[in-house]
Amino acid sequence: MERLLICFMLSFSISCNLIGGQEKIVNSIKTDSKKGFKTYCNPIDIDYSYMSHYRAKNNVSYRSGADPAIVNFKGRFYMFVTRSHGYWASDDMSNWKFIKPQSWYFNGSNAPAAAVKDGKVIVYGDPSGSGAVIETDNPEIGDWKTNYAVIDLPGGVQDPDLFVDDDGKVYLYEESSNKWPIRGIELDADNYYIPLGEQTDLFNLNPEEHGWERFGQDHNSDLKPFIEGPWMLKHSGTYYLEYGAPGTQWNVYADGVYTGKNPLGPFEYAPYNPISYKPGGFLKGSGHGSTVQDNNGNYWHYSTMAISVNFKFERRLGMYPAGFEADGQMYVNTAYGDYPHYLPDTKVPNHKYRFTGWMLLSYQKPVKTNSGLVEKEVNVVDESVGGYMQEQIKDFNINKINDEEIRSYWVSEANNDSIYVEMDLLKPMGVKAIQINFQDFNSVIFGRPEGIKQQFVVKSSLDGKKWTTILDYSENQKDMPHAYLELKQPVDARYIRYNHVSCTNVYLAISELRVFGNGKGKAPKVPSNFKVERQQDRRNTNLTWDKVKGATGYVIYWGISKDKLNLSALMYDHPNYELRALNTATGYYYQVEAFNENGISEKSKIMFTE
Repeated sequence: MERLLICFMLSFSISCNLIGGQEKIVNSIKTDSKKGFKTYCNPIDIDYSYMSHYRAKNNVSYRSGADPAIVNFKGRFYMFVTRSHGYWASDDMSNWKFIKPQSWYFNGSNAPAAAVKDGKVIVYGDPSGSGAVIETDNPEIGDWKTNYAVIDLPGGVQDPDLFVDDDGKVYLYEESSNKWPIRGIELDADNYYIPLGEQTDLFNLNPEEHGWERFGQDHNSDLKPFIEGPWMLKHSGTYYLEYGAPGTQWNVYADGVYTGKNPLGPFEYAPYNPISYKPGGFLKGSGHGSTVQDNNGNYWHYSTMAISVNFKFERRLGMYPAGFEADGQMYVNTAYGDYPHYLPDTKVPNHKYRFTGWMLLSYQKPVKTNSGLVEKEVNVVDESVGGYMQEQIKDFNINKINDEEIRSYWVSEANNDSIYVEMDLLKPMGVKAIQINFQDFNSVIFGRPEGIKQQFVVKSSLDGKKWTTILDYSENQKDMPHAYLELKQPVDARYIRYNHVSCTNVYLAISELRVFGNGKGKAPKVPSNFKVERQQDRRNTNLTWDKVKGATGYVIYWGISKDKLNLSALMYDHPNYELRALNTATGYYYQVEAFNENGISEKSKIMFTE
């Protein structure tokens, strides 16, 4: 999808605090002027399909994208997403083009599996739980073909994954259950992908020892968690079998990994689990994903992130730098994961750290509008399906537009070109990018109709009187539900004004108007009096520190090695955190930092618990 992304003709240098326990360094970033892009910001901005679900006698319309399976086919990336009526293709992991397949064999499956074999893309994922592997050597057209050999395993196939080994053998992994384990089986690649032998039970959840596998918001439920979404990856002779837990609707939805020396095991639990974890920030959750190499040899992890307001399966996609440490430990870096990051073709000193250092300037700043809906809505917990819907009265006032919570949003009472939103950053700041996250309120859109679009203009001002247009999308014809727009040149601004033109939905609703760049003041000081205390339940640790004056929020880091604090959680405003994602058999190291619109503090002293 095309965006207003920038072609910087010259290289430039920035000074930033890198994350994960690294020291400050100066990055010399060179952009590819032919590509015309440089940064991205989660959630991934694609034209997500609309779903529907019958609930409370109302036909609920909502967008969703989940369970991404990404493959690199001849240097181009193809992304298959649950029930999307097609798939997406991209050269740069930024601009994604939707492809509607020619062949009726492609049915828009649930949690589709995808892989590359012998010059073809192969896909499996019939919603019925049984079906055939389909293939094409031209995914741009989508002339998918099958030979009608049906994979029909006992209990069906849920959340499948196809893996092609170095020797050409093909394996199927599957399961989505709070009872059954992840299973694997070899397929006969020379005979219609018929299963060879019996399925092998590989592993199941163990929430009594693995705190991050516990169900519920912040792992606070005693219901049995779900294991799902396997994805196999081979690196340096070791097989890494990823899996998702504990449930797609929770902020703690994550991916873990087991490792082994054979594609069907035995497998060993990785003590550094989870690998992909994002319980805080604007968009939460990072489970049921896939890991793919870009054209520069670097790994990226795509995952599912939760909204779960219109319905529990209302979800979006995230993309994070991933890779392997020298000792084979797998990592997915989600720190500042919904702030701007450098794209794959932008060279950085260390792929693990792609955060630009562009901070959030808009959080809880004064904001006003000339239109607002006064209606209130109550979302409930649907216990019959173990689902999560926010149990609170939701209002739609303008202050919801910059509270860094995707589950809350401002709704306008009208949808025309008289509507505006004006934000006061309180002082002049260097603005570099804008992200506008549109939300669906009382939507009546279903499937993938033509003509969905959002049209608007963004202006900036230093005094609130003289305005300059910095983004003009008044004639935009594309669907950009999470429009991330990097400015051609940074601008100094105190005021940002969104002028609405039109959108396809009946109501204009925005979950977040986010402004990124750098303030001109000082970064906060290092959090002091940092303490950690592991609870009697060793899955939990209490982390406390003194509130830092001028801090917008904090990021905590932890890991099983002092030099590999690869896991993180971001929180706004308040200090202290109860970490409930630990493995009982492992000791941990911890660190904390503070951040604001001007930058990031130095990190605290590293603490340890046995």
